[in-house]
Amino acid sequence: MWASSSNSDSAAVTRPMVQALFVASVLLSIVSWYTTYQGMTLYLSVWFSVLASIGVQTALVLVAWLIGFSSAGRHVDRRPLLIGVYVVAAIISIAFSYTTLYTWFSARERPATIERRLYDSLNDSAGQTQKLLTSAIDEQQKHILALQEMTVAEKTHGRISRASDADPYLATVRAAVAREGETYAENYKEGSGEGVRYSAFDRYTKLAQQSLSSMQRSQHDLADFLAQTKPLDPTQKQLQAYRQVYDNVPWSDVEQALHTAKIEKPAVPSYNDFVDRTVSGQEDLLVAFEELFTAPTPRHGIALALAAFIDVIVFLLAFASGPYFFGLAEHRWVSAGAAIEGIDHQIFTRDFLRKLTSGPRGTARVDAAALTPGEQQLCLLLVAKKRAILLEEDGRKYYMLEQGIHEQLLESLASQDFPLRAASAGAGR
Repeated sequence: MWASSSNSDSAAVTRPMVQALFVASVLLSIVSWYTTYQGMTLYLSVWFSVLASIGVQTALVLVAWLIGFSSAGRHVDRRPLLIGVYVVAAIISIAFSYTTLYTWFSARERPATIERRLYDSLNDSAGQTQKLLTSAIDEQQKHILALQEMTVAEKTHGRISRASDADPYLATVRAAVAREGETYAENYKEGSGEGVRYSAFDRYTKLAQQSLSSMQRSQHDLADFLAQTKPLDPTQKQLQAYRQVYDNVPWSDVEQALHTAKIEKPAVPSYNDFVDRTVSGQEDLLVAFEELFTAPTPRHGIALALAAFIDVIVFLLAFASGPYFFGLAEHRWVSAGAAIEGIDHQIFTRDFLRKLTSGPRGTARVDAAALTPGEQQLCLLLVAKKRAILLEEDGRKYYMLEQGIHEQLLESLASQDFPLRAASAGAGR
């Protein structure tokens, strides 16, 4: 108990440092206020955001100070309520600060990430389309060769349309030519030569060649798209370029060439899934939290950790520096005792120190009978706080003070205030 108090030993050094920490807490509070304000403006009006963010940040600092005061033994029963208020205010501050920081961090990185992801999706879709076109072109080239042979055979031998065919496309053409020839049965009898059926086969050959040319043109356009598109092109540019190429693909010709009633077309990426820039503050807020809970990335974690770090540091600095900045508890006890006497606290301290005498082992003690009411209250509080003990010697009661208390009282007189100087000057006259 009689060991020197660490707080009193370094009071002259730590007090300026604590004041510097207090200033640091204020500066960080301004940073936290600004990020909170910016986050609120994404969703709320400017004036409402200003007032709300100032209220939230003021509550954070003041409540942290009050919790610090309570930890010194005052209003301990209020600490749970104060902690609850701080937690609610901190959640609001951290949430909007996180949105601001995430929006800042993602302003450049997020569009580039989405653009690269869209580039990969478009390449995948274009690759599938290329495969379908390549297969359809190969089949169509076979169809054209077969139709050319049929045209020549019809001219040379005739009756080609009556034959069956294993290829569905060619079988459909034979059937169509046969039905067309039947309508002219009386005027154009079936046989060799350049008759109706020969003309029909020749016409279907030309139609097949046109279909082939259309598919080859689409294949060329797809190749140009893949060659010209870059991973960091804006999403809108990439999607527009691909949609133009995709829509020009002759899908009906591809289906006919592949003998499929309805092929499964490659999916075209949706613009809503690859938006690289939000159009409103509310969208920024929703995107920030949607991605945080559904697909978190290191960017989300850094933004959230930094937002929480600022408020935690503000709390710790305000909690630690608040009580010291406004004075130690012992100084307030002395001021309260001086208030009972109706005198300045330095005059009260001086008069009290004059009554101290040396006790056992050189410790300071004071005769209880010589104390004024204010000094008596101070000593009773020191005993209750275990900073002093009450001893009885030769029928007299003494308060024996802890060395740290004695040092603090002496140090408080090192810089004399005006009332103490005036009282000393009056005593000298």
